[in-house]
Amino acid sequence: QVQLVESGGELVQTGGSLRLSCTASGRTVSSTTIAWFRQAPGKERQFVAAIRWTSTTHYTDSVKGRFTISRDNAKNTVYLQMNSLKPEDTAVYYCAATATGILSTIQRVSAYNYWGQGTRVTVSS
Repeated sequence: QVQLVESGGELVQTGGSLRLSCTASGRTVSSTTIAWFRQAPGKERQFVAAIRWTSTTHYTDSVKGRFTISRDNAKNTVYLQMNSLKPEDTAVYYCAATATGILSTIQRVSAYNYWGQGTRVTVSS
């Protein structure tokens, strides 16, 4: 069983930065694919970024160049550094984990077995 706990979400102004954290227990992040998804009010949960157990990273087009996913194996934590935030980045952000992380499926909600409780990010205009 894997438990994921997110933190770091808050209210920030347009153009600001935030760093979200996802701390895992029950499995090492270095052997797991961890992804960030987000869900805005009234919308479906969508893929944001992932770091595979191979250390490769993947991003949705709308965040490329602004968001960076990374991990600290010693802290068993994955981070999402978010820069140049826009109002459309407002959402609840969830981290998710899967032991497999097949490249063709990492953007799918259904590919992940474990989810955190979410952390809210609000970007004011």
